[in-house]
Amino acid sequence: MKHSIWTRPMYYILAFLFASISLYPIVLMIASSFKSSSEIFTNPLSFPKGLNLDTYKTLLEQIPFMKFFYNSVIVSIVSVLLILMTGSLAAYYIARYKYKWNQALFFLFLMGMMIPIKLGIVPLFILMKNLGLTNSLWSLILIYTATGIPLSMLILTGFFRTMPVELEEAARIDGAGDLRILWNVVLPLMRPALGTVFIINFVQSWNDFFFPLIFISDEAKKTIPVGMLSLFGEYSADWGSLFAGLTLSSIPMIVLFFIASKQFMEGLTAGAVK
Repeated sequence: MKHSIWTRPMYYILAFLFASISLYPIVLMIASSFKSSSEIFTNPLSFPKGLNLDTYKTLLEQIPFMKFFYNSVIVSIVSVLLILMTGSLAAYYIARYKYKWNQALFFLFLMGMMIPIKLGIVPLFILMKNLGLTNSLWSLILIYTATGIPLSMLILTGFFRTMPVELEEAARIDGAGDLRILWNVVLPLMRPALGTVFIINFVQSWNDFFFPLIFISDEAKKTIPVGMLSLFGEYSADWGSLFAGLTLSSIPMIVLFFIASKQFMEGLTAGAVK
Protein backbone atom coordinates (compact mmCIF):
# COMPACT_ATOMS: atom_id res chain seq x y z
CA MET A 1 0.00 0.00 0.00
CA LYS A 2 1.47 3.34 -1.10
CA HIS A 3 1.49 6.23 1.29
CA SER A 4 0.65 9.77 0.31
CA ILE A 5 3.46 12.33 0.18
CA TRP A 6 1.67 14.07 3.06
CA THR A 7 1.76 11.03 5.34
CA ARG A 8 5.27 11.56 6.73
CA PRO A 9 4.82 15.35 7.31
CA MET A 10 1.57 14.59 9.16
CA TYR A 11 3.41 12.15 11.42
CA TYR A 12 5.98 14.82 12.23
CA ILE A 13 3.27 17.38 12.92
CA LEU A 14 1.43 15.02 15.26
CA ALA A 15 4.68 14.11 17.03
CA PHE A 16 5.47 17.81 17.44
CA LEU A 17 2.02 18.50 18.89
CA PHE A 18 2.25 15.63 21.39
CA ALA A 19 5.78 16.68 22.38
CA SER A 20 4.61 20.28 22.86
CA ILE A 21 1.71 19.18 25.06
CA SER A 22 4.03 16.98 27.13
CA LEU A 23 6.76 19.61 27.52
CA TYR A 24 4.47 22.58 28.20
CA PRO A 25 3.99 21.82 31.94
CA ILE A 26 7.78 21.56 32.36
CA VAL A 27 8.35 24.85 30.53
CA LEU A 28 5.61 26.48 32.59
CA MET A 29 7.19 25.20 35.83
CA ILE A 30 10.60 26.61 34.87
CA ALA A 31 9.06 29.93 33.80
CA SER A 32 7.07 30.19 37.05
CA SER A 33 10.24 29.66 39.08
CA PHE A 34 11.39 33.14 37.97
CA LYS A 35 8.13 34.82 39.01
CA SER A 36 6.96 36.18 42.32
CA SER A 37 3.81 34.77 43.88
CA SER A 38 1.81 37.83 42.89
CA GLU A 39 3.00 37.57 39.27
CA ILE A 40 2.08 33.87 39.20
CA PHE A 41 -1.50 34.64 40.26
CA THR A 42 -1.74 37.67 37.94
CA ASN A 43 -0.33 36.01 34.81
CA PRO A 44 -0.13 32.27 35.52
CA LEU A 45 0.36 31.13 31.91
CA SER A 46 2.74 33.83 30.72
CA PHE A 47 6.51 33.93 30.64
CA PRO A 48 8.32 36.00 33.30
CA LYS A 49 9.01 39.64 32.59
CA GLY A 50 12.67 39.19 33.42
CA LEU A 51 15.24 36.78 34.76
CA ASN A 52 14.53 37.14 38.48
CA LEU A 53 16.60 34.88 40.74
CA ASP A 54 15.04 36.13 43.98
CA THR A 55 12.84 33.04 44.22
CA TYR A 56 15.90 30.76 44.20
CA LYS A 57 17.62 32.95 46.80
CA THR A 58 14.51 32.87 48.98
CA LEU A 59 14.27 29.10 48.58
CA LEU A 60 17.82 28.54 49.85
CA GLU A 61 17.25 30.97 52.72
CA GLN A 62 13.91 29.58 53.91
CA ILE A 63 14.71 25.88 53.93
CA PRO A 64 17.91 23.75 53.88
CA PHE A 65 17.18 22.72 50.30
CA MET A 66 20.68 21.48 49.52
CA LYS A 67 20.52 19.18 52.56
CA PHE A 68 17.20 17.78 51.31
CA PHE A 69 18.77 17.39 47.87
CA TYR A 70 21.74 15.51 49.32
CA ASN A 71 19.45 13.17 51.30
CA SER A 72 17.39 12.40 48.19
CA VAL A 73 20.53 11.65 46.17
CA ILE A 74 21.90 9.30 48.85
CA VAL A 75 18.62 7.44 49.30
CA SER A 76 17.92 7.09 45.57
CA ILE A 77 21.43 6.10 44.48
CA VAL A 78 22.07 3.59 47.28
CA SER A 79 18.65 1.93 46.95
CA VAL A 80 18.98 1.64 43.15
CA LEU A 81 22.48 0.15 43.43
CA LEU A 82 21.21 -2.41 45.95
CA ILE A 83 18.32 -3.26 43.63
CA LEU A 84 20.66 -3.76 40.68
CA MET A 85 23.07 -5.89 42.70
CA THR A 86 20.55 -8.17 44.41
CA GLY A 87 18.12 -8.22 41.48
CA SER A 88 20.76 -9.23 38.92
CA LEU A 89 22.07 -12.05 41.13
CA ALA A 90 18.60 -13.44 41.84
CA ALA A 91 17.42 -13.04 38.23
CA TYR A 92 20.54 -14.77 36.90
CA TYR A 93 19.97 -17.71 39.26
CA ILE A 94 16.31 -18.11 38.28
CA ALA A 95 16.98 -17.74 34.54
CA ARG A 96 20.01 -20.01 34.28
CA TYR A 97 19.69 -22.71 36.95
CA LYS A 98 16.87 -25.19 36.44
CA TYR A 99 15.50 -26.38 39.76
CA LYS A 100 12.00 -27.48 40.62
CA TRP A 101 11.39 -24.50 42.89
CA ASN A 102 12.50 -21.83 40.38
CA GLN A 103 9.02 -20.92 39.16
CA ALA A 104 7.67 -20.81 42.70
CA LEU A 105 10.56 -18.56 43.74
CA PHE A 106 10.00 -16.31 40.75
CA PHE A 107 6.29 -16.08 41.56
CA LEU A 108 7.19 -15.21 45.16
CA PHE A 109 9.18 -12.23 43.93
CA LEU A 110 6.35 -11.14 41.64
CA MET A 111 3.90 -11.20 44.55
CA GLY A 112 5.63 -8.05 45.71
CA MET A 113 4.03 -6.29 42.73
CA MET A 114 0.57 -7.60 43.57
CA ILE A 115 0.41 -6.61 47.24
CA PRO A 116 0.65 -2.85 47.97
CA ILE A 117 3.27 -2.32 50.63
CA LYS A 118 1.38 0.67 52.03
CA LEU A 119 -1.25 -1.72 53.37
CA GLY A 120 1.37 -3.00 55.81
CA ILE A 121 2.59 0.40 56.97
CA VAL A 122 1.76 -0.27 60.65
CA PRO A 123 3.74 -3.53 61.01
CA LEU A 124 6.45 -2.03 58.80
CA PHE A 125 6.74 0.95 61.14
CA ILE A 126 6.90 -1.37 64.16
CA LEU A 127 9.62 -3.41 62.43
CA MET A 128 11.70 -0.32 61.69
CA LYS A 129 11.23 0.89 65.25
CA ASN A 130 12.39 -2.44 66.70
CA LEU A 131 15.43 -2.34 64.39
CA GLY A 132 16.21 1.20 65.48
CA LEU A 133 15.92 2.54 61.94
CA THR A 134 13.13 5.08 62.38
CA ASN A 135 14.23 8.62 61.59
CA SER A 136 17.09 7.15 59.55
CA LEU A 137 17.82 7.24 55.83
CA TRP A 138 18.43 3.48 55.98
CA SER A 139 14.74 2.89 56.63
CA LEU A 140 13.93 4.54 53.27
CA ILE A 141 16.77 2.76 51.49
CA LEU A 142 15.65 -0.68 52.68
CA ILE A 143 11.99 0.00 51.84
CA TYR A 144 12.77 1.28 48.34
CA THR A 145 15.07 -1.69 47.75
CA ALA A 146 12.38 -4.15 48.82
CA THR A 147 9.67 -2.48 46.73
CA GLY A 148 11.90 -2.17 43.66
CA ILE A 149 13.15 -5.76 43.48
CA PRO A 150 9.91 -7.40 42.15
CA LEU A 151 9.67 -5.27 38.99
CA SER A 152 13.43 -5.50 38.54
CA MET A 153 13.23 -9.28 38.76
CA LEU A 154 10.55 -9.33 36.07
CA ILE A 155 12.63 -7.21 33.69
CA LEU A 156 16.04 -8.77 34.34
CA THR A 157 14.86 -12.38 34.32
CA GLY A 158 13.24 -11.88 30.93
CA PHE A 159 16.44 -10.40 29.56
CA PHE A 160 18.61 -13.19 30.97
CA ARG A 161 16.40 -15.81 29.32
CA THR A 162 16.78 -14.18 25.89
CA MET A 163 20.58 -14.15 26.00
CA PRO A 164 22.49 -17.02 24.29
CA VAL A 165 23.89 -19.58 26.71
CA GLU A 166 26.86 -20.27 24.40
CA LEU A 167 28.62 -17.11 25.58
CA GLU A 168 28.57 -18.30 29.17
CA GLU A 169 29.60 -21.81 28.20
CA ALA A 170 32.63 -20.46 26.32
CA ALA A 171 33.64 -18.38 29.34
CA ARG A 172 33.15 -21.38 31.64
CA ILE A 173 35.43 -23.50 29.41
CA ASP A 174 38.10 -20.81 29.81
CA GLY A 175 37.87 -21.27 33.58
CA ALA A 176 35.61 -18.39 34.58
CA GLY A 177 33.33 -18.84 37.57
CA ASP A 178 29.67 -17.87 37.81
CA LEU A 179 30.27 -14.43 39.34
CA ARG A 180 32.96 -13.59 36.82
CA ILE A 181 30.72 -14.72 33.96
CA LEU A 182 27.91 -12.57 35.32
CA TRP A 183 30.13 -9.52 35.79
CA ASN A 184 32.36 -9.69 32.70
CA VAL A 185 30.18 -11.43 30.12
CA VAL A 186 26.48 -11.09 30.90
CA LEU A 187 26.03 -7.69 32.58
CA PRO A 188 27.82 -5.69 29.83
CA LEU A 189 25.22 -7.07 27.40
CA MET A 190 22.41 -6.20 29.82
CA ARG A 191 22.82 -2.42 29.68
CA PRO A 192 19.34 -1.76 28.23
CA ALA A 193 17.70 -3.77 31.03
CA LEU A 194 19.94 -2.29 33.72
CA GLY A 195 19.28 1.22 32.42
CA THR A 196 15.53 0.60 32.49
CA VAL A 197 15.66 -0.73 36.05
CA PHE A 198 17.87 2.17 37.14
CA ILE A 199 15.63 4.90 35.75
CA ILE A 200 12.33 3.40 36.94
CA ASN A 201 13.52 2.86 40.50
CA PHE A 202 15.43 6.13 40.72
CA VAL A 203 12.38 8.17 39.70
CA GLN A 204 10.16 6.22 42.10
CA SER A 205 12.43 6.73 45.11
CA TRP A 206 13.24 10.34 44.21
CA ASN A 207 9.59 11.39 43.95
CA ASP A 208 8.22 9.36 46.87
CA PHE A 209 6.43 11.39 49.52
CA PHE A 210 4.66 8.78 51.62
CA PHE A 211 7.49 6.86 53.29
CA PRO A 212 9.70 9.88 54.15
CA LEU A 213 6.66 11.48 55.75
CA ILE A 214 6.10 8.42 57.93
CA PHE A 215 9.64 7.42 58.88
CA ILE A 216 11.56 10.73 58.93
CA SER A 217 10.88 13.43 61.49
CA ASP A 218 14.29 15.07 61.80
CA GLU A 219 14.46 18.19 59.62
CA ALA A 220 18.07 17.46 58.60
CA LYS A 221 17.16 14.00 57.26
CA LYS A 222 14.14 14.88 55.16
CA THR A 223 14.09 14.35 51.41
CA ILE A 224 12.96 16.94 48.87
CA PRO A 225 9.23 15.99 48.62
CA VAL A 226 8.72 16.23 52.40
CA GLY A 227 11.12 19.13 52.93
CA MET A 228 9.25 21.26 50.42
CA LEU A 229 6.23 21.21 52.73
CA SER A 230 7.96 23.91 54.76
CA LEU A 231 7.13 26.37 51.98
CA PHE A 232 3.42 25.97 52.70
CA GLY A 233 2.23 28.25 55.46
CA GLU A 234 -1.03 28.02 57.36
CA TYR A 235 -2.78 30.58 55.18
CA SER A 236 -0.49 31.07 52.20
CA ALA A 237 2.40 29.55 50.24
CA ASP A 238 5.46 30.95 48.54
CA TRP A 239 4.63 29.66 45.07
CA GLY A 240 7.63 31.24 43.39
CA SER A 241 10.08 29.48 45.71
CA LEU A 242 8.04 26.30 45.42
CA PHE A 243 8.39 26.28 41.63
CA ALA A 244 12.10 27.07 42.02
CA GLY A 245 12.48 24.03 44.27
CA LEU A 246 10.55 21.85 41.84
CA THR A 247 12.78 23.02 38.99
CA LEU A 248 15.98 22.22 40.89
CA SER A 249 14.66 18.85 42.03
CA SER A 250 13.72 17.84 38.48
CA ILE A 251 17.22 18.46 37.09
CA PRO A 252 18.70 15.07 38.16
CA MET A 253 15.85 13.13 36.57
CA ILE A 254 16.06 15.09 33.33
CA VAL A 255 19.84 14.64 33.13
CA LEU A 256 19.53 10.96 33.99
CA PHE A 257 16.94 10.35 31.30
CA PHE A 258 19.01 12.08 28.63
CA ILE A 259 22.10 10.08 29.61
CA ALA A 260 20.34 6.70 29.74
CA SER A 261 17.47 7.36 27.31
CA LYS A 262 18.89 5.04 24.65
CA GLN A 263 19.22 2.12 27.07
CA PHE A 264 15.80 2.94 28.54
CA MET A 265 14.01 2.84 25.17
CA GLU A 266 15.85 -0.32 24.15
CA GLY A 267 14.89 -1.91 27.44
CA LEU A 268 11.22 -1.09 26.99
CA THR A 269 11.07 -2.33 23.39
CA ALA A 270 13.33 -5.39 23.71
CA GLY A 271 11.45 -8.58 22.96
CA ALA A 272 8.80 -6.80 20.92
CA VAL A 273 10.36 -8.09 17.70
CA LYS A 274 12.41 -11.16 16.93
